[in-house]
Amino acid sequence: MKSAWLIGGAALALTSAMVWAQEAPVDLLPPGFDDPAPSPSPAPAPQPSRAPAPTQGSTPQPTATQSGEIVQPLPVEAARSGANLDLSDLPTLQELEDMSTDELDEFLGLKPKFDIPPAARRSMERVGVLGAGEGGLPSASLEKQPAGLVRAVLAGTTQPMVSRWGHILLRRALASRLAAPEGMDPVEFATLRVKVLNAMGEYVVARALVQDIDTGNYSPALTNAAVEAYIGSADVVGACPAVQLVQANRDDTEWQMLAGICNAYAGETTRAQNDLRRLLNRTQDDRIDVLFAQRFAGAAGRGRRAVTIEWDDINSLTPWRFTMANTLGETIPDKLLDRASPQLLSIAAITPALTPAQRAAGADVAGTSGILSSAAMVDLYSQLYAQDGVAGPAAQTASSLREAYVGTSPVQRIGAIRDIWSSGGDYSYGRMVLTAYAAARIPPSSDFSEDAGGLIASMLAAGLDRDAVRWSGEVDGGSQAWALLALAAPNSSTGVSSGDIDSFIDDDSSSGQRKSRMLVAGLAGLDKIGEGALDQYDGRLGVNITAESRWTRMIDQAAAVNNRALVAMLAGLGMQGASWDRMTARHLYHIVSALRRVGLDAEARMIAAEAVARA
Repeated sequence: MKSAWLIGGAALALTSAMVWAQEAPVDLLPPGFDDPAPSPSPAPAPQPSRAPAPTQGSTPQPTATQSGEIVQPLPVEAARSGANLDLSDLPTLQELEDMSTDELDEFLGLKPKFDIPPAARRSMERVGVLGAGEGGLPSASLEKQPAGLVRAVLAGTTQPMVSRWGHILLRRALASRLAAPEGMDPVEFATLRVKVLNAMGEYVVARALVQDIDTGNYSPALTNAAVEAYIGSADVVGACPAVQLVQANRDDTEWQMLAGICNAYAGETTRAQNDLRRLLNRTQDDRIDVLFAQRFAGAAGRGRRAVTIEWDDINSLTPWRFTMANTLGETIPDKLLDRASPQLLSIAAITPALTPAQRAAGADVAGTSGILSSAAMVDLYSQLYAQDGVAGPAAQTASSLREAYVGTSPVQRIGAIRDIWSSGGDYSYGRMVLTAYAAARIPPSSDFSEDAGGLIASMLAAGLDRDAVRWSGEVDGGSQAWALLALAAPNSSTGVSSGDIDSFIDDDSSSGQRKSRMLVAGLAGLDKIGEGALDQYDGRLGVNITAESRWTRMIDQAAAVNNRALVAMLAGLGMQGASWDRMTARHLYHIVSALRRVGLDAEARMIAAEAVARA
């Protein structure tokens, strides 16, 4: 019955539409999926046959003498004459002189196709870095799913997640060691996953995923996605096997710069500098990019050449410039850093070439999005505190964090936690991630009721639900602290008082009572309120949380057949956006409900609580 239901979901996908949290429904499936072409049947393998007997005029075969020696006869006259050779396509001498080494190797058939010995090459049957025994999702999760549906869901996920916990869930699904859906090329499946990871800012995970695939199996699309991952993770040289071995059909400036860098680190320093010098002479705009490539290539071998980087006429900061400047220790002007996108700032947080103070500038962004864990942020600020002579806001935050852990009294520690929260700016939720473990050390007490909501939200930002539940007897019913605990409590059968919900709605001052809508949607998705109560609150808040769409039917059907991977990917599709303002209560309800039904109860509870904390 489950199989039949899922086949029905595939039929639904033929006319379905993907729904982003921030936009009206648009067509979910790629063009042409309504009438897919049949897959070609595999050609039969050739059968071995006995060699035919020599005929008159054929090349003589080796003969054996009485002593066992093999005597190879001389070639026949027809072979020596060269009458069958076609020399019309041979390049001229000038064309040969103008060829680069790579082009000459390609022409002569000397360019290698693999960089891994045959015995070490890996299968494409399952690709990923997280096995089922390591926290990943089952390998066969998508193997029997419609290829068109999986393709459409991944191709439609092009933006970061509004939810930190949604980001973490989707990253786990994409990094799992999965088999491709039946009818989809494993390379295409891997390419789609890498593209989504890049869009999320998870360049390190994307790089690990492409490194799980032999370079000889790369397609041009996977090569482009891999190059983006390597640049985003500040591992430019790591892209060299793909740049040098794969026919990517590219000749743009970035590709030529990468080729020059890779040639330099392959020992061809002079050739690399000559190629980059010619590229600089041909480049009118973006000359700073080529100068960065020259500086980077000059660090290899004997390529010592002074290269001056000038930012005077530069008005934008690209991933290439940001990565190159950070890797080479070049100071980026403040005017450009002030306009840097959040995704670039998150790159700084994971760039090992930067100092802790420089990485801290992007730590709040990376913590808010889910790229950095609470433990990783604490480690970063601990390194910063241990350095001598460091001053500035980041150093002050490091000092306050230490006070939040070792203060002599709970009042003193809470004061330090408040100071950290207050300096978070636009990414204050990242500061809640930073203080999660310090907040868990505060003893529950009604004396701290004013800070209870923030402390509980901080703990839940790192998944410390059991520490947060200790506050259950110390919070006021109908408060935000109560709402967070009502959603995050591990026991899903715990009832929720309608009087407390009414009090929360009455006191809700958020725009459009968004917190109340998220609370009701989360409680309904976790099955903590009944249908009758849900209908009542729908009318009071002016929403229809259980309303259906093609996207809601798809995620509900994926949950009905207990497919965690497909539910996680569909949830990611519905959680795209720049902020929680783009998230609807209806999406939250269906996401939380689907996650709960497939056994991802912890993720469901954390996403619901995060929605109330950040709405």
